[in-house]
Amino acid sequence: MNLSILYRGPLSSCNYGCDYCPFAKRQETAAQLAIDEKALTRFVSWVSSRSGDRISILFTPWGEALIRRWYQRAFVELSHLPHVKKIAIQTNLSCRLDWIEDCNKSRIALWTTFHPSEITRKRFVAQCHKLDQRGVRYSVGVVGLKEHASEIDELRRELAPNVYLWINAYKRVPDYYTPELIKRFTSIDPLFPVNNTRHPSAGLECHAGESVISVDGEGVIRRCHFIRDPIGNIYEPGFEKVLLPRTCPQPSCGCHIGYVHMNKLNLYDVFGDGVLERVPEDWQTLRQ
Repeated sequence: MNLSILYRGPLSSCNYGCDYCPFAKRQETAAQLAIDEKALTRFVSWVSSRSGDRISILFTPWGEALIRRWYQRAFVELSHLPHVKKIAIQTNLSCRLDWIEDCNKSRIALWTTFHPSEITRKRFVAQCHKLDQRGVRYSVGVVGLKEHASEIDELRRELAPNVYLWINAYKRVPDYYTPELIKRFTSIDPLFPVNNTRHPSAGLECHAGESVISVDGEGVIRRCHFIRDPIGNIYEPGFEKVLLPRTCPQPSCGCHIGYVHMNKLNLYDVFGDGVLERVPEDWQTLRQ
């Protein structure tokens, strides 16, 4: 079985305070963090036991996970399992990076995000250069707020040319972008127009629930993060029987980790092996 898992445990704390995020500067007690560590340890043990499968994992925490030692340990352990194809994670890149040297770096990838209100561009880019030096595959993203347009321009100039910089469209305000700003952001991220769209999805085929699933800290399976109805549990024998082709019940999908799996958009052809870490196969050709 080939399976991609979007894992989101109970962790819901972050060391950043972005005003558009409900988890900004949210702290958890030692007991709450221990629950998350226990859940992750159980998940890693389960993945270890699935030696007959081919598994890829994207950690999508509510908050920042890589500042926690148990997520670093999970990355190291999972990267050395022969049946694990890839491990990726969404991160603000504020963690130390020395633990990466203990990983099988050919199997890890980072989905990093720059938050101009929380860290200087100089410091963030320095972290990116450390990833370059360590030979780690990664993408860089930023929320496309109008007031950050100049920062985004400068960030593109300072990143290594081969690093894909994606811009998450700010969709909370209707008609937020002028045609000029759309053109400006598209010149940086050729896939910005795709993200700046809520794609009609009702009744359409999607890989979610078949070859891609969302799993929480208790092992509950959902088709994706945006459909709340459970369909099974990875810790129950025979869970594989719930992995079936399905059509989407939602009216639309506007988040990359959702719509990238829609058959109609053919984005697997665009991203190839970089679906989980949000790296197109040849993003520079897309800019031409």
